[in-house]
Amino acid sequence: METKVEGRGQWRNKREYILAVAGSVVGLGNVWRFPYLCYKNGGGVFLLPYCVFAALCGAPLFLLETAAGQLTQEGTVTCWRRLCPLAQGVGYSIMVIQVFSTVYKLILAWALFYFLCSFRAPLPWASCGNSWNTDSCVELSSPNQTQEYYNNLTANWTSETVPRSAVTEFWERRVLSMSAGLEELGEVRWELLLCLLACWAACYFSIWKGVQSTGKVVYFTAVFPYVMLLVLLVRGVTLPGAWQGLHFYLSPDPSRLADLQVWLEAGSQVFFSYGVAAGTLNTLGSYNKINNNCYKDSLWLCVLNSGTSLVAGFAVFSTLGFMAHEQGVPVDMVVDSGPGLAFIAFPQAAAMMPLPQLWAACFFFMLILLGLDTLFVGLETIISSVSDMFPLQMRRPWRRELFLLLFCLVSFLLQIPLTTQGGIYVFQLIDYYSCNGACLLSVAVVECLAVGWAFGADKLCDSIEDMAGQRPCFLFRLCWRYFTPLLCLVCFICFFLDFQPLTSGRGYVYPDWAYGLGWASALCSILLVPLWAGARLCLTAGGLRQRLSALCRPVEDPVSNAEQRRREEQLQNETEMRPSHLSSTMLDLFRERSPAGESLQLHQTTWHRGGPEWRRETTASERLKSFITQKSCQLPCTLL
Repeated sequence: METKVEGRGQWRNKREYILAVAGSVVGLGNVWRFPYLCYKNGGGVFLLPYCVFAALCGAPLFLLETAAGQLTQEGTVTCWRRLCPLAQGVGYSIMVIQVFSTVYKLILAWALFYFLCSFRAPLPWASCGNSWNTDSCVELSSPNQTQEYYNNLTANWTSETVPRSAVTEFWERRVLSMSAGLEELGEVRWELLLCLLACWAACYFSIWKGVQSTGKVVYFTAVFPYVMLLVLLVRGVTLPGAWQGLHFYLSPDPSRLADLQVWLEAGSQVFFSYGVAAGTLNTLGSYNKINNNCYKDSLWLCVLNSGTSLVAGFAVFSTLGFMAHEQGVPVDMVVDSGPGLAFIAFPQAAAMMPLPQLWAACFFFMLILLGLDTLFVGLETIISSVSDMFPLQMRRPWRRELFLLLFCLVSFLLQIPLTTQGGIYVFQLIDYYSCNGACLLSVAVVECLAVGWAFGADKLCDSIEDMAGQRPCFLFRLCWRYFTPLLCLVCFICFFLDFQPLTSGRGYVYPDWAYGLGWASALCSILLVPLWAGARLCLTAGGLRQRLSALCRPVEDPVSNAEQRRREEQLQNETEMRPSHLSSTMLDLFRERSPAGESLQLHQTTWHRGGPEWRRETTASERLKSFITQKSCQLPCTLL
């Protein structure tokens, strides 16, 4: 007996969708990258280029990808195959980027390790009397020690006996146990390996049942980080020296606006924090109901994302201001970004607070949840894309769960080298090349060209109006056609003009073969789009104009097909609509009295009818009631 093909699934309500998207786009970059960039690039004036890129690139791409997913009800590969077959390579490029992005689970493993260490008294990174510390270790617990440390650090930066703070030695020698370079991977750090395994297990069980399990998980993983952020914000602004840190955070420097690098960093921050060109928005939007107001949702989610970044800056810099105040040094000497902020600066600040274990545990638990949302949604993007490409094979009982388990196991085994003593060098190589801004920018350019010109910006606006009941602002059409692809293309070119080879913070220079591997991994995603388009052009019959016309036209009307699939899935679950509930006489009357072209779906039977009024109906029962009401005057009372 043939097993039943399961439906694709949908969000049970809008709250699940909003929380899932919010959890996905509000990630680590909002906490550890935006505040530092704001301080570094002119303080408050950095908000100007940031808002320009958010309005001209972030929000238009956010709406484009969300609407494309909701319109087609497909994953990132099959979505673009339906909208513009010539741009199907975009989906495969996104898949490659997402596969490389799974290495960021190592950050979760680091955060989990710190979280578990936060329950020790005293905190293990607060002192120098540990087995991993060296003779050059310095405890930054008093202004005199701190000033001496920074003076020696400046004077002896070429010396082998350069002083290292206790928190830095904990990070480099206890957590990572760093080797001399990529050529010396060394032994596996078993504690990190177990933490990495726990992170993969958490991601697996968060999405193993699709949106049914994801929709429940996000109620905690998306909401609780905001609670933690609020707690840290309140605690931070009440610490001595907090306002000094906030002054450094937002102190304006208008002269920085003339620096091209400021604008490029604003653009890169928008791309990474908004989650565009990564396939996640497309995937999450595809689980929406076809009549969801994706236009309003996208605008509010963009505001939420940018607002979270700004608030996170207040929490981070108020804490750094306290740290600088306690150490008796300027704020700019303790400011850092990325892992340096998460695993060095903030742990040091927590160690100087009353109840240090509590604040350290709160911070790292917040980091874990922020990263977990982003990573398991990226994993869902991969799995849903494969399921949509092979629906007959993947949508059968336990096929999805088994495939997901296999993918997680293989990925975990491949990431074991990341937990070795030289694993940090492998991680930095993949992060710098395989998941860099150029890969995302190339995807964004092609997405805008495919929708703005091939599919049609006006047609997408019409589709959004049909789905949401609200037409997008005229600015979105201009952005999809002109502003967004032009800005992305300029940033893409500037990325290569200003590119610097990767070097480690300790001055380590990677070997030439490592740079070759890095560029090969980057080109895997960048070149997939033109190679796929060229292959499709060569394999399609007809002249060049005919080929372009055929490949730039949607395969089939995504609106009608998405609506039809939605109706079929609902009708399969509508027990009250089974034909057995209707008398054969009524069915005969429907057959006899329905004009040509009229349509009514009862379970798996379709009756045809013209007119668009049934497009907006949400359930089969409502369509049946409408049909019976219109025909009631012609039916005998005994049948009603």
